[in-house]
Amino acid sequence: MSEVKIFALGGLGEIGKNMYCIEYLDEIVVIDCGVKFPENEMFGVDLVIPDVSYLVDNQDKIKGLFLTHGHEDHIGAIPYVLKQINMPVYGGRLTLGLVKSKLEEHRMLSDVELVTVTDETVVPFRHLSVSFFRTNHSIPDSFGIAVETPEGTVVHTGDFKLDMTPVGPSTDFAKMAKIGNGDVLALLSDSTNSERPGFTMSERAVGEGIQEVIAKARGRIILATFASNVHRLQQVVEAAMSVDRKIAVIGRSMEKVFLIGQELGYIQVPEGMLIDIKTIDQYPDNQILIICTGSQGEPMAALTRIASGAHRTVQIYPEDTVIISASPIPGNTINVSRTIDKLFRAGANVVHGTVFDIHASGHGSSEELKMMLNFIRPRYFVPIHGEYRMLVTHSKLAQQVGIDPENIFVMDNGDVLSCTREQATRGKVPAGVVLIDGSGIGDVGNIVLRDRKHLAEDGLMVVVVSIDMKNFKILTGPDIVSRGFVYVRGSEALIQEATVLVKQRLAELLNKKVKEWSELKSQINQVLKPYVFEKTGRNPMILTILMEV
Repeated sequence: MSEVKIFALGGLGEIGKNMYCIEYLDEIVVIDCGVKFPENEMFGVDLVIPDVSYLVDNQDKIKGLFLTHGHEDHIGAIPYVLKQINMPVYGGRLTLGLVKSKLEEHRMLSDVELVTVTDETVVPFRHLSVSFFRTNHSIPDSFGIAVETPEGTVVHTGDFKLDMTPVGPSTDFAKMAKIGNGDVLALLSDSTNSERPGFTMSERAVGEGIQEVIAKARGRIILATFASNVHRLQQVVEAAMSVDRKIAVIGRSMEKVFLIGQELGYIQVPEGMLIDIKTIDQYPDNQILIICTGSQGEPMAALTRIASGAHRTVQIYPEDTVIISASPIPGNTINVSRTIDKLFRAGANVVHGTVFDIHASGHGSSEELKMMLNFIRPRYFVPIHGEYRMLVTHSKLAQQVGIDPENIFVMDNGDVLSCTREQATRGKVPAGVVLIDGSGIGDVGNIVLRDRKHLAEDGLMVVVVSIDMKNFKILTGPDIVSRGFVYVRGSEALIQEATVLVKQRLAELLNKKVKEWSELKSQINQVLKPYVFEKTGRNPMILTILMEV
């Protein structure tokens, strides 16, 4: 009897970087492959992706990458991972449309097998079989995934909420109940809103709230939301049609999603309604609605640049209404508040989620999570997709609906749940992070980040000296240059005294005929560091450049 191994390479104890694996004998099914945005101390890092070294070592076992939906935290790492692992990618139409766009940017499209799935698709392998059930989320073509194994079915919910009045197709409750009536070994379920009581507001109610605000606005309307929230974009289009407004789209990701959404029929805009942003001044203000990115206060996003007066085409006019149809992701609250303040300063009327019902989460709240547990009725339960406290809260909800606490596993990335119908044990696989900086993948590690942090906090001092090593004499220098430490012109005495100290120590060493460069550099650091700290209370990075002439 063989065990089913369930583990995550990302997505546990964090928001983002989702990647989950189900392994049985010589077959591995991978679910999702997302990115996470860098934390504040990750200076200069663009993206964080999962460490897939375990999958690279076992790539002969991998049967495919199965995608639940098209959000960045579930598909963003695909181009980087597929450079290391060759595997087919399965997903819904919109999901694969977004993946294709990414692969084109990386010039990889011709190298990857993309397979479109529906809720009726079954992908069989020798031991495992993968099927899909339709869910509701804040993006179309969202699926839960059921992986049948000889020990029972492993169910991955994807990101979901149980929306009774959705925009688009409904959750397939009948199929979920049918899966739950079978032999479910384990459930992996979204924990994002486990701390929220009750039910998450319906997306249709959001459409009604947006319609109300748009109907009352007198001047131009600027609406910021997540580019991937395609159902909401369609509702905005319909609201604009009802008051006879033209639509202009700004922001690279928003333009891309609008294009893909129209191609696939998810966004339907009447002929002549969509106009170029450069032509908005040719229409009266009360006929313009601008849809843009920047709902999270991202520094380079369209709304942030508009609020700062730095956008090439759009400036805020006093009669403008700005609608922010999104809630801040954890960690972005300060940026969002700053953007709202700037918009108010510029004279705009700002409407955001705390004022009107103009945003609803795509994730189910506690009652919906309990309903999912009751639908699926698993033997083992693994809360996924959330910070650690969210996973723990979800585990308590599972206990409330009758799951044995001994069968609930709150895990970290790299933890392995090895289970059969009779028992479950825990193990480990390698799991960590890979940092993307520009075109570099994984070449920025802890040491580089530590140096960047040091430079950011304390600045840099560079000591340059030319030495005649034959005669053990200083030829030129020492010259001390400072960046980000002190303003040189205002600190001549400090620099001068530091120069004298370095010169004296070097002279002593050369008199003793010390030849090792490492010793000379080390001694310069030893004399300079305590002096600088005593005088300034700071600890700059000291870089010594010795030149032999």
